[in-house]
Amino acid sequence: MNTPELNISAEAVEPAERAAFPFTALVGQPQLQRALQLAAIDPGIGGVLISGPRGTAKSTAARALAALLPGAPFVTLPLAASLEQLVGTLNVEDVLRDGRVRLAPGLLARAHGGVLYVDEVNLLPDALVDALLDAAASGVNTVERDGISRQHAARFVLVGTMNPEEGELRPQLLDRFGLSLVLANPVDAAQRTAILRARLGFDEDPAALARQHAQEQAALSAALVAARAALPSLAWSDEVLNHAAACAIAAGVDGMRADLVMLRAARALAALEGRGEVTPADVDAVAELALAHRRPEGSAAQPPGASGQAPQTPQAPERPQEQPSAASVPQGDWGALPAQPEGTAKVQAIAGWPPKKA
Repeated sequence: MNTPELNISAEAVEPAERAAFPFTALVGQPQLQRALQLAAIDPGIGGVLISGPRGTAKSTAARALAALLPGAPFVTLPLAASLEQLVGTLNVEDVLRDGRVRLAPGLLARAHGGVLYVDEVNLLPDALVDALLDAAASGVNTVERDGISRQHAARFVLVGTMNPEEGELRPQLLDRFGLSLVLANPVDAAQRTAILRARLGFDEDPAALARQHAQEQAALSAALVAARAALPSLAWSDEVLNHAAACAIAAGVDGMRADLVMLRAARALAALEGRGEVTPADVDAVAELALAHRRPEGSAAQPPGASGQAPQTPQAPERPQEQPSAASVPQGDWGALPAQPEGTAKVQAIAGWPPKKA
């Protein structure tokens, strides 16, 4: 008896879809949830950088955000990925065959409309991080090869994580992340118990936990979609612009990126809460997320509202002008010593060159 052969292609065999932990079931991470929601509403913010020790729900939160957005793909960037795998490449060889240049899309194209998760972003080569941040801020990816370039949409929520014990991110790249926050190990016993209860319940029966949070998940998903649609109708008043500028000045940050991120995040927060205008209170609510990784080392964070006025530099008391003494006046490039005459010697013949004539 002949047994029929099973002809199963590699494309037909797909791994089972991994269930995502419900976003609304996360315990003890309100700032992380807020930052991810704001970046999801306005991906132009430039992504979220999450720093913290292992086991603080960094990857769980990123995957949960993707599950919350309708039809959003969740793409993970491998640590050993090449630049071509990330941005894609152009098959210019096709020009010789049929006169057309074909784009082989990379991970940025796959992440369009979803979440791109980068674990240990501080260990990636700078070229990859540059490409990531450029696409995250602009929503467009440019692929170039042999003098030919093509562009495609790449609008995604960038979520990068890092463990400070494994190395820092260069300041030039750190500044280009829109929002950032630092997670810590929970030290409250009641909070740890709640986290354990939620995690164990998910591991035992993911569907049961999903049903338990289905109503909250649906409401939050609808709120995010509505907030995205409302963004163009919200504007910033001069009061809000001035307040964001004052916050940035008080924090001592370089450049204007912090101001712009604060304004976009404040607008996203107002849209999420269903309000028709952006207020200075919205700026205060998101300021630390935009300023924490840009503030000079050693500067302390200020409470909300304390940055409403630019810091004043203390003025030293005026002193009567004194006439400088002769000893205190510099004497040219020689300092306090007078110039001394130096003699010269006649140049002798060197290596066959004739002596210089007087």
